[in-house]
This record gives sequence, structure tokens and C-alpha cells, in this order.
Amino acid sequence: LTIGMAVDANVIIFERIREQLKKGDDYALAIKLGFKRGIQTILDANITTLLAAAILFWLGTGSIRGFAITLSLGILISMFSAIMLTRYFIDLRKSEL
Repeated sequence: LTIGMAVDANVIIFERIREQLKKGDDYALAIKLGFKRGIQTILDANITTLLAAAILFWLGTGSIRGFAITLSLGILISMFSAIMLTRYFIDLRKSEL
């Protein structure tokens, strides 16, 4: 589940960047606006999932609580990687061009 959400986050960001490029923005502006527009959608989906994980942890026992913890950690790590690491690698690649 968390791998799927991480992939989804990156797809959302790249689609937003592509939309900005189709509008005629240059690469730097398209990247900036793509991330800005994509972050809202990503945060919404991930916060909703974290809320569900919190409810599972609160109401669950045993392996359900373990699943909730694993889900929460996976979501937090995927948000960090989608927001911070992807931006870093795009900026690194942009500076090579």
C-alpha cells in the first residue's frame, strides 16, 4: 500500500510539471509550480491514510496495530521521499542541463 502511494505521489508531481510545461512555462517555473500544486493533493491523500492508520491502531489489537504502525511509517517515509528527495534529484538534474 505504501509503495503504491509513493508511486502515486511521484506520478502526481510529474503530471503537474507536465501540465505546466504544456502551458508554456519554462522548466524552472514548471517544476516549482508542479510541486506546489502536487503537494496539496499528496498531503490530502496521505493525511487521510494516516488518520485511518490511527483509528486502526486505536481500535485494533495485535497484528492490526502492527499493520497500523507499518502503514504510518511507510506513509511518512514516502511523503518525505516524494517531497524532499524527488525535488532534490530534479534540482540536481536541472543544474546539469
